[in-house]
Amino acid sequence: MSNDRRDFLKLAGLAGVGLVSSGFISGCASTAGALSQIQSQAKKPHRQLFNMSGYAAPRMDKVRVGYIGLGMRGPASVVRMNHIEGVEINALCDIRPERISAVQKKLEGSIHKPVTYSGKEDAWKELCNRDDIDLVYIATPWHLHTPMAVYAMEHGKHVAVEVPAAKTLEECWQLVETSERTKKHCMMLENCCYDFFEMLTLNMARQGFFGELVHGEGAYIHNLIDLNFAKTSDTEEAYYNMWRLRENGRNGSLYPTHGLGPICQVMDINRGDQMDYLTSVSSNDFSMGPKAKELAAKDSFFQEFAKMNFRGNMNTTTIRTKRGRTIMIQHDVSSMRPYSRIHLVSGTKGIAQKWPDPARIASSHEDWLSPEQFKKVEEQYTPPLIKKLGEMAKKIGGHGGMDFLMEWRLVDCLRNGLPLDQDVYDAALWSSVAPLSEWSVANRSNSIDVPDFTVGAWQKNKPVELTLQGGGTTNVRA
Repeated sequence: MSNDRRDFLKLAGLAGVGLVSSGFISGCASTAGALSQIQSQAKKPHRQLFNMSGYAAPRMDKVRVGYIGLGMRGPASVVRMNHIEGVEINALCDIRPERISAVQKKLEGSIHKPVTYSGKEDAWKELCNRDDIDLVYIATPWHLHTPMAVYAMEHGKHVAVEVPAAKTLEECWQLVETSERTKKHCMMLENCCYDFFEMLTLNMARQGFFGELVHGEGAYIHNLIDLNFAKTSDTEEAYYNMWRLRENGRNGSLYPTHGLGPICQVMDINRGDQMDYLTSVSSNDFSMGPKAKELAAKDSFFQEFAKMNFRGNMNTTTIRTKRGRTIMIQHDVSSMRPYSRIHLVSGTKGIAQKWPDPARIASSHEDWLSPEQFKKVEEQYTPPLIKKLGEMAKKIGGHGGMDFLMEWRLVDCLRNGLPLDQDVYDAALWSSVAPLSEWSVANRSNSIDVPDFTVGAWQKNKPVELTLQGGGTTNVRA
């Protein structure tokens, strides 16, 4: 590979805006051209057709769901949804028939008799075309998220899409424009917003515990090397066609939303505050390249990956908001560090932090609260959703229960005609940090302006609702 080609891949991150639709370069462009296209999309003019923040779609007694993608995340969601009354699972889709058969077995004895679609690349479109689907749940490789979400909304369906919702700024704008035009919800399934501690700190912030918010931190630090290099032919617990390994050719904060989403909700981003600009820096790659070369020496299957330029082990992205707050987000999936989703909220009167465990809270600079004091704060500020379903969620599962809380809340909002906790502007903004960080990394960490997908509406949009007012009526099957 030529040096010019390597430079282009670094700058475009395999996902330069407007250059990619399937996760791979669609043509050779100059470095200047790649950056120019990213900049163009970052400053794209947009007239808001309809404000989806706070939008309540017409209520529905039943939420009829169709699933696209039954690989790593989809099957567990199907099982959890089976516990929620008012849900009908009417369709299942995966390119691999055996994945559908495995999920069908999990539904044996239930009320659900889904129609299935498989065997061809665009079978998912047939699912979206059905008249008996209200919500399309997308759990596919990243490069398919936006095309599927846009198509589903265009065909009258609400969308719940796994993270990240989009890979490029162009895709972020596509989601916003389509949701506004069709008045269909597009919720990114950021489950960490429903972690018990993250929700606790959100309520604490609302009640003034932290005083004026000053700074927040979030992270996704998770050693995925073995999983990323696992071959589908060797184990079912692998990414189809090595798609996630291929994504690591982009150099930036590729998976920012687990740490970013909860902090954005605490700071009322898109609803009272907005991101202004960011800077991003990545280390070199010290792990993935050597791993690929080691495997390629023994197995010719890995030779294409031995030629890749992988993203740096650690990426650190810092964001400044319009109100002068700061956010730090870290991404590292290839270092020998224990799992961490750093969640830190710091204000003028208090601080809360988790990862490493145990979670800690302080109301002065002198020391952290004692276990007894922590418990009292927890009892005082635990939000209604956790009080109502927390113990049930732990039993049903999904990352300690937060997945089930997210899905129950989504269904309950749709059934009661309530606004969703995450809207399309959150999906677009949180996802946009990845391509923007790639741009900053490629430019020696210079600052990059963050697009305002609400086009100024953030100044009047209301914060996320923490009560169950108007809802909470959806039952759970034991």
